[in-house]
Amino acid sequence: MGTESRAFAERYFGELKRVIDGTPAEQVGRVLDVLLRAHREGRQVFVLGNGGSAATASHMASDLVWGLSRKGIRPMRAVALTDNVALMTSIANDEGFGSIFTRQLEALAEPGDVVVAITGSGNSENVVRALEAARARGLVTVGLLGMGGGKAKDLVDVAVLVGSDDYGPIEDVHMVIDHLALAFLRVALAGGG
Repeated sequence: MGTESRAFAERYFGELKRVIDGTPAEQVGRVLDVLLRAHREGRQVFVLGNGGSAATASHMASDLVWGLSRKGIRPMRAVALTDNVALMTSIANDEGFGSIFTRQLEALAEPGDVVVAITGSGNSENVVRALEAARARGLVTVGLLGMGGGKAKDLVDVAVLVGSDDYGPIEDVHMVIDHLALAFLRVALAGGG
């Protein structure tokens, strides 16, 4: 039994290494530049996603606020649009699940703010509609994507496409990008930047 489980773990880690190695560092660098510029300009950053990507969105918003602040760096003005359950369920009840992010952006976002959409498939209606609304409002859009990028790929200014069709490695790499962004911002903004 132990040999099979170890072999499974080795295969998963091997696949994850392959996916990480294939993730375009140039595009990740562009995401880092967007976040650094947003911090320097005092822009609001909105992070969104569904399911596991909703958890990553919450984690990313937390890192951008507290992960910077706890190191003595001015926090990012970041919020996960996945976190206000009362608001999301009110919108979903009255208009449908497809509007839960769009309506929040309409109320909160200003031109020049940033939307980070995290999605494995790139085809979730609420994410696609949010990106369309963001584009119409003059927001900068970032997509952390997988599975070929789906519809979201053509709706973002910067896309990081994780080369996998499996949600596990896709979501793993999205979380790596979150932690990489936090590490980069801590270095780039050290000294009060």
